[in-house]
Amino acid sequence: MSETRVMPIGAQNFQDLREKGFVYVDKTQYILQLVSTSKVYFLSRPRRFGKSLLLSTLDAYFSGKRELFKGLYLEQAELELAVREEREAWLQYPVLYLDLNAKNYENREALVERLALNLQKWEKYYGLNKISESLEERFAYVIEHAYEKTGRQVVVLIDEYDKPLLDTLDKSELNGTYRDILRAFFSVIKSSDRYLRFAFLTGVTRFSKVSVFSGLNNLRDISLLSDFAGICGITEQELEANFAPEIETLGNELGETRDATLAILKKRYDGYLFARKGENVYNPFSLLNVFASRELSDYWYATGTPTFLVEYLKAAHYNIPDLEGNVRLDESDLEANRTDSRNPLSILFQAGYLTIKEYQAMFNVYRLGFPNDEVRYGFMKNLLDGFAPTLYGAGVAASDFARDMLEGKVDEFMTRMRSILSGIPYSTVSSEEMVALRERDYQVSVYLIFSLMGQFVQTEVHNSVGRADCVVHTRDVIYVFEFKLWSKGTPQEALAQIKSKGYALPYEATGKRVVLIGASFDEKKHTLGAWEVKTL
Repeated sequence: MSETRVMPIGAQNFQDLREKGFVYVDKTQYILQLVSTSKVYFLSRPRRFGKSLLLSTLDAYFSGKRELFKGLYLEQAELELAVREEREAWLQYPVLYLDLNAKNYENREALVERLALNLQKWEKYYGLNKISESLEERFAYVIEHAYEKTGRQVVVLIDEYDKPLLDTLDKSELNGTYRDILRAFFSVIKSSDRYLRFAFLTGVTRFSKVSVFSGLNNLRDISLLSDFAGICGITEQELEANFAPEIETLGNELGETRDATLAILKKRYDGYLFARKGENVYNPFSLLNVFASRELSDYWYATGTPTFLVEYLKAAHYNIPDLEGNVRLDESDLEANRTDSRNPLSILFQAGYLTIKEYQAMFNVYRLGFPNDEVRYGFMKNLLDGFAPTLYGAGVAASDFARDMLEGKVDEFMTRMRSILSGIPYSTVSSEEMVALRERDYQVSVYLIFSLMGQFVQTEVHNSVGRADCVVHTRDVIYVFEFKLWSKGTPQEALAQIKSKGYALPYEATGKRVVLIGASFDEKKHTLGAWEVKTL
C-alpha cells in the first residue's frame, strides 16, 4: 500500500500548506496573469472553493516569499516577468489583509469592531496614531503611510467581503447599514489608487453593479471570465494529474476500476462552470474529503443548509422542476443580490447550488441547473423538508420509498406518500387561492420524493404534457404513475389516462413487468386519497 498523502482539508494558509507538505494543485499561473494584466480585482466563488487560499498565495507572492514557490509555475515565471518589467524579482510590498469571515455579524457594532480591530493592528505595525473615528479615513491613512514608510505601493487583500451581508439577508435594516459601512470603506481603494500596487476582493455574492462597489469603477470583476474559470476548484486534468494514488486507493475501496471511479467522482462532485465557455471544475472541498476518508459522502453540502433559500423559493411559488436545468437568467440577473427580491435564483447560482449549463449567445441568456448529485440531492432534501415536513429525514424517506418499489410493495409506497403529504402545512390565503397553492405543493412534494429516489433507483420525473407524471425503473418492474386532484379525476380516470395517452407504450418492449398506478389527492383531507393499481 502506497504512503498516504496529506490532503489540505480546510488549509487556507499557503505558507503552512507548502511547509507541511500538503498536496497542492498548482494554481500559480493565475497569479502571474493577475499581477501582470490589471490592478484591482473581484472574484465571486461559492464557500469552501479555495478563495482564501488564493488570497494567501497572493499574500506570499507580494511578501517576496520565493522559497514557498519552489517547483511551482511561478518560480520561473516571476523571474521572466521581472526582466520584462525591468525590476528585481520577488519584491516585497506592504500587504494589508482583511478577513471578514471570522465573525458572526448580529448588530452594527459587530462589523465596526471587526474593521476597527484590523485598522488598529495596521496602525500599530506602521507606528501610526488613530487620526479619526471614521473607519474609511483611518483606512486611507494606513494605506498612504504604509506607502511612505516602505517606499513601495500597497497590496490590499479582502477575503469574504460579503459575510456581514449574507449573515443579515433576513434583516433588511441592518443589511442596509452594513452596505453603507462597506461602501464607504471600500471606496478608499479607489481614492487611494496612486498608493496601490494591487487589490483583490473575494466573496460569495456579486455586488459589483449594486450599491456596495458603486464607487469602485476601476474594479475588474473576473467571476464570469473564461480566462479565470479554473482559478478555484479542480479541473478534470488537475484531478488526474495530481491525485492518481488517491484515485487508485478509492477505486480499491469501492471495488471499481479507475475509469468507473472517475465516473463516480464526476457525477457526484464535478459540474461547476463559472464562465460562458470553458472547463467544468470539481468541488475541491468534497474531493479532498473523499480522498482523505476514502468514502463517498456529501461533504460540501453538509457544511451549510440554505434554509432561507428554500423559504424564498416557496414564497416565490417557483416551479421547482426548473432547477434541474431549466433556469434562465441574463448576466445582470446572475449578479443581482437584493434582499428585497423574492427571486433567489441569483443567490443560488452565486452560492454554488446552481451553475452554468449553457450560454445562449443569441439571447444573451445563461441556462442554469444543479452542478452535480451532491448538490442536487442535498438541496432536494431541504426542499422536501420545507414543503412537506416529516418525522424523519428526507434522505431516509427516499431510501424507504425506493426499497418499497424494489420489493414491489406499492401499497406501502403509497401509504408513505400519504403520510408525508398530510404534513404539508395549511395555507392562510383565500380558499380559491389555497386550492391552487395546495395543488402546487402536492405536485412539488411528489416531484421531490421521486427525484430523491433517483439516488437508489432509476426515475423519470416529468413536468410536461403527454407523459406520465413519474416512471420508476427497477431490475424487474417498471412503475408508471399518474396523479390527479380528486375534483379533477378519480384514480380510475388516472389509470385510463395512462392507457389512452400511451404513457406505458415505451416500456412494454423492455421485457419487464409494467405496473400502472393512478392516484388522487383528497382536497378535503389535505392528503393523498385513493389509488388504483393495474399490472400489464
